[in-house]
Amino acid sequence: MAHHDVVTPVTEAQVRSWRTGDTVTLNGTLFGIRDATQIHLFDRGRKTRFDLKGHAVIHTAPNVKKVERSKAHPTGYAPVCVGTTTSARMERFTRPLMQGYGVRIIIGKGGLGEGSLSAFKDLGGVYLAIVGGAAALETTWVEAIEDVDLDDLNPESLWKFRVKGFGPLLVSMDSHGGSLYTEVNRAARARRAAALASLGVKT
Repeated sequence: MAHHDVVTPVTEAQVRSWRTGDTVTLNGTLFGIRDATQIHLFDRGRKTRFDLKGHAVIHTAPNVKKVERSKAHPTGYAPVCVGTTTSARMERFTRPLMQGYGVRIIIGKGGLGEGSLSAFKDLGGVYLAIVGGAAALETTWVEAIEDVDLDDLNPESLWKFRVKGFGPLLVSMDSHGGSLYTEVNRAARARRAAALASLGVKT
């Protein structure tokens, strides 16, 4: 297991060097995206002016507040709570995000499915897990909201965050077919079968 401290955007070669169990800390740009954002991008034909190539996206609909525009708050938004939402609902968007926009890293909680794992393997991407319930800490890693697109969808706009020391995050799905979620599920099923067998329960 290794730790990777990186500045986004990242290359395919960088991402393919990461393995499940590694940790990653991000610096630079991080894009916030959620269900409505992707429905509008992929189902309703909308476009974004942002260049997502080589970048990381996080599944979030942040709590923000309107403030006076300034150097610290160039968009007139300040982050209040940038929490992470469950990723499973957005499974079908992984490959389009990677193929259409060049996204390399997806951050969320709960993991993604086999379709995403296949996309990571084919296209060179990873899923980084963040601890659920850590939104307050997570927000301290966000230095500013630098820009926002599709803002009529607020809070499910496409957010451009500037982050520093965002992590460590756990590589839980990699580009080599590795998935900690698959491993945990397999181990849990084996323990369940053993427990039932010890009780004389036939399965």
